[in-house]
Amino acid sequence: MGDFDGKVVYITGIARGQGRSHAIRFAEEGAAVIGLDVCRSVTATGYPAATAEDLEETVRLVKAAGGSILARQADTRDLVAQQQLVADGVAQFGRLDLVIANAGVLTWGGVADLSESQFTDVIDINVNGTWKTLKATIPAMIEAGNGGSIVIISSVAGIKAMPMQASYSASKHALVGLAHTTAKELGQHRIRVNTVHPYGVDTPMCIEDTDALAVFEMPQYRAHFEPILSGMAKSDDITDAVMYLCSKKARFITASSIEVDMGATKV
Repeated sequence: MGDFDGKVVYITGIARGQGRSHAIRFAEEGAAVIGLDVCRSVTATGYPAATAEDLEETVRLVKAAGGSILARQADTRDLVAQQQLVADGVAQFGRLDLVIANAGVLTWGGVADLSESQFTDVIDINVNGTWKTLKATIPAMIEAGNGGSIVIISSVAGIKAMPMQASYSASKHALVGLAHTTAKELGQHRIRVNTVHPYGVDTPMCIEDTDALAVFEMPQYRAHFEPILSGMAKSDDITDAVMYLCSKKARFITASSIEVDMGATKV
């Protein structure tokens, strides 16, 4: 048996991009999937939001990979909806072993130029939504008594603050502190908690964000967005890191930050 045969994973933001990649790969490796996505615009961003059709396609692809999935359209900020989804997922699949807190949003703008909603919405979704994901899932993991792994998707901006990313950098730094506290509390239950820090990934948040492209063209900020290695990661590259942290090979890794960033945090 592989590391994930018979396991159950809860993933937020599964309609497309990294979340979809995680869901498919876990299904291919034998895990049942519980997932959600808001499937609509939740704040003013420069890229299009995922849709209900995207979520349906994720469900189709997970099933095509031989997996079982329970997926709903829901906002991570809705604690009751998350708690109900966890309860229904555990009732259907029998347990909860792994959590991937992947959902998040990005806005661009100077500290004094962002609108109030552009700042507070990002904090609410990325930080409060992730905390509600943990609050909804941790009791089921503890009750199952099987240990487990929680992976929170942060960012390069959670290690190295980036210009024109005040809300995003603040939120992604906050996730590291949240992960460290959670790791210290859950170690007694053999539940590990780590963060993954991507740089550019070939998803709509990166390649279709007109606000980001405008910032990259500003000569005063260009150097801040130059990684050591050229190119852009694929969602599968981030999934590789997530799968590793959830596997037995990472059984002694907790409260750690894994950078998949082409060296961007080092320049």
